[in-house]
Amino acid sequence: MSARPRPKLVSDSDVLSFGPRGELREAFATSGRVHIDRWLPLLVLNCTDNPDDSLARQVAVNSPAYLIWSPADRDEAESALEAVLHRLHREVGRVLVIELHDEHQEQLAEDSPKLPSFDVAIGATGGKSGQAALNALKKSLGVMKVNFRNPDITIVDPGEPMLACDDECDRLTLTVPQVHRSPDGQLYPQVEHELAAAFSESLLCAVSAFVGSVSDRTPPHHRALGRSAILAAALKADKKLDTLARSYDFLLSISPINTAEARDEFFAGGAQAEPDFRYRPLTVDPDTVKRDLYAIDLSVVEDLLLERILREKRREIDMQLTMLETRSTQAFRPASMMLYGPVGGDLLAAAHNILDELKPAGIRTKSVEAHAIADKARELIAYYRNADPRFQAKVEVRDDVSGLLVSGDKLMIASDTSISDHRLDPLLAHEVSVHLLTYFNGATQGMSIFRTGLAHYEGIQEGLGVFAEWAVGGLTVQRLRLLAGRVLAVEAMTKGATFVDVYRLLNGDCGFARRSAFNITARVYRSGGLAKDAIYLKGFLEIIGRVATGHSLEAFWLGKIAPEHVEAVDELLERGLLHPPVFVPEFLGREGAQRRIDRLRHGETFDRLLELE
Repeated sequence: MSARPRPKLVSDSDVLSFGPRGELREAFATSGRVHIDRWLPLLVLNCTDNPDDSLARQVAVNSPAYLIWSPADRDEAESALEAVLHRLHREVGRVLVIELHDEHQEQLAEDSPKLPSFDVAIGATGGKSGQAALNALKKSLGVMKVNFRNPDITIVDPGEPMLACDDECDRLTLTVPQVHRSPDGQLYPQVEHELAAAFSESLLCAVSAFVGSVSDRTPPHHRALGRSAILAAALKADKKLDTLARSYDFLLSISPINTAEARDEFFAGGAQAEPDFRYRPLTVDPDTVKRDLYAIDLSVVEDLLLERILREKRREIDMQLTMLETRSTQAFRPASMMLYGPVGGDLLAAAHNILDELKPAGIRTKSVEAHAIADKARELIAYYRNADPRFQAKVEVRDDVSGLLVSGDKLMIASDTSISDHRLDPLLAHEVSVHLLTYFNGATQGMSIFRTGLAHYEGIQEGLGVFAEWAVGGLTVQRLRLLAGRVLAVEAMTKGATFVDVYRLLNGDCGFARRSAFNITARVYRSGGLAKDAIYLKGFLEIIGRVATGHSLEAFWLGKIAPEHVEAVDELLERGLLHPPVFVPEFLGREGAQRRIDRLRHGETFDRLLELE
């Protein structure tokens, strides 16, 4: 049988269709693929006949520019490499080619207590630029820790290239160890994911050093070299998650529909028996949604940061569905604590301090009813809509909710709501200028998860809402005491106190009026015991602390994110995958708000700030 003829090497214009920014994604032969995010002076290479089990392949496809193939497609891969390098040289000059290999599996006995050796072999060719990349790679790998271990790094001769490269390339080689497998070959998924993330990070550090050595355009951060476009597969996974998250209304599903009626019956009975709350029928089968949730393949995202964000959100949706499934049962309370966490000692001490030091004061003002609140909310919404027509918020006055509640793009106001007129502005700053604003800012980003909310975003969202109340001068002693009372109520509930016990604690020991004590208790005992209400004070204190130490809040306005995502958001901004917020809270432009923020940043204590209002 005659050998297959070697394909003719042709110019890139004949075989590859680059976009205006250099973007390219094309398949070749039976299993080859080339992906270029944009014009960048790098290309990661990997060849394997077992891509599903190759960690080197996983690291390669998470990079912003790669060429992958199987051994049978070597000739086509060489043709593709020549075409890609020909164009890259024309656009960016010298190119760093990074070759990734899987280490041969160390053979250990199945019952061996020894872990596979964590040896990483790296090498480089070329002059100053190649050495700069190698040194940066070694430095980054040196601080890498996976599964409580640091790698042993060895500098080796890079050997023969995977594919022929020209003289305008430097080569960097990396052999990926197999510490994510047991002696008998069983996969450790968490270790695998940590390794892939760590190696991807280190490679970007190497590329950043390379860029700095061959040009005067050193990236502001090595992560700025990451992908600047989201793959269709990632957008598809994001859309599926969003569809499932919006298939039910979590807060409405766990909130009673008869709070006012139950309150009247509770007081009529002498506040002796737990009220009987009723709830809406569930609109989904939690088990069915969970099955669909875990059918979403996140391994195709090809961006470790986005994959992590989506995985975190999937776990949060899973926990919400567990809570819906266990609604009004003894299992709901521990499920709620899994999502919101316990009350920490510092937070509990802060709540006690507020209740002990800040005494309620009687303020006689006019009352504002539900429809008047709705009219004012629509006026504020119109202000944002005038800035950009995408702020399409809705306002509803309803009989089946309690107080004010934002769900998605909708502000719902209980029909029996009556508030003091001095509380109207701060409440709308909270609900419209924080909750609705971050929803619509998130909706303008490339992924819907920033509108739906990243995992654990609620605490800082509520903290921002209370911060808005404070910034407009409307955080009263009564309001702060209410937030502290919620913390005590959650703490007591999680320790096993009954509804009546908590009501008496608030009404008797803490001095809350009967109606306020009932409302706090009812919120905390929703669906069997909801630990959420402690996050308001916790989030507010965290925001105050950030502002006092000079940290920016801008990342929190561009969508619904948690504090642990600020670094990720900064990286996505640098990579161009996110953009700054379209809508900025109206209250931040007020002279009074700026004055309060300045005082906080110049060392005024929080207690003193309240006294100055």
